[in-house]
Amino acid sequence: MPAITSANVANAIVKLVAVDALPALMGNLVMGNLVNRNYEPTLAHAGDTVNVPIPPTLVANNILEGGAVQTQNPSLGNAQIVLNTHAEATFQVPDVTKVLAVPDLLNLYMQPAVIALAQRIESDLLNLYPLYTANPTVGAPQTPITEAVIDQAETTLFQAKVPPAANKYLVVDSNTYSAMRQIPRFSEYYTAGAAGLRALVDGSVGKLKDFYIFRSQFVPTTGSSPTTTHNLAFTRDAMGLVVRRLPQPLPGTGAIAEYAELGNFGMRVVMSYQPNTLSQQFTVDVLYGVGVLRNNFAVQVSS
Repeated sequence: MPAITSANVANAIVKLVAVDALPALMGNLVMGNLVNRNYEPTLAHAGDTVNVPIPPTLVANNILEGGAVQTQNPSLGNAQIVLNTHAEATFQVPDVTKVLAVPDLLNLYMQPAVIALAQRIESDLLNLYPLYTANPTVGAPQTPITEAVIDQAETTLFQAKVPPAANKYLVVDSNTYSAMRQIPRFSEYYTAGAAGLRALVDGSVGKLKDFYIFRSQFVPTTGSSPTTTHNLAFTRDAMGLVVRRLPQPLPGTGAIAEYAELGNFGMRVVMSYQPNTLSQQFTVDVLYGVGVLRNNFAVQVSS
């Protein structure tokens, strides 16, 4: 049995924090769980560019008896996403041994840091909306969303050659979500069955016009009078979230790092000692970039 040393204890502390960090982050993501996530456990630095391949389009040809196949030379698409965001949340723990003895205390420290990272990622993904210009915007500023607008958004994506089997998502702000719950045909049991009952009693819209409906507190709003809420209807391949590993701290600097990786997502947890405050400092950070993959696979929904 190996001896218990200060180094072993320090590594155990960082691993404990890392284990709790990532599940909490994934639980607070909306957009981050819906888009195309590209993750490799390779080291990278802020400013690096990642090439995300996009499948080409092929054409089916009718081959006649005795004929020859028609060779196609498809061009593999490519989206370049820059790792331009190094987001971090740092907190200090005066007595780290007490945290180990009472795990609930660790959650009290960890959750605000993780939520802060999730909010940053959420905002960056939703703020890609101006780049989606391939499809015309549906809806109107300062106008409650209607069944016709939702139908138009779904029709627009279908006409843009979005695969019918692809899941479609509609992420809206709180006011738009509230307006959806009050559309008569979808909020009453006698017209929408169990789905209407859920909207009426549980407050959950669920699925509407082939869209999975989600609400986010970070849907951007622009303008002053009138204001425009930029809700977004899209499929998974409309945008990408690229995450890469950050390097380990230099040996002998007094910092210990551990990686937390799950479901095409990864982050780093660093513990170091702060002599000025006589406390342990924890930094939870992630290196990522966001970008458009398929412009025609999303449409703005104004309200």
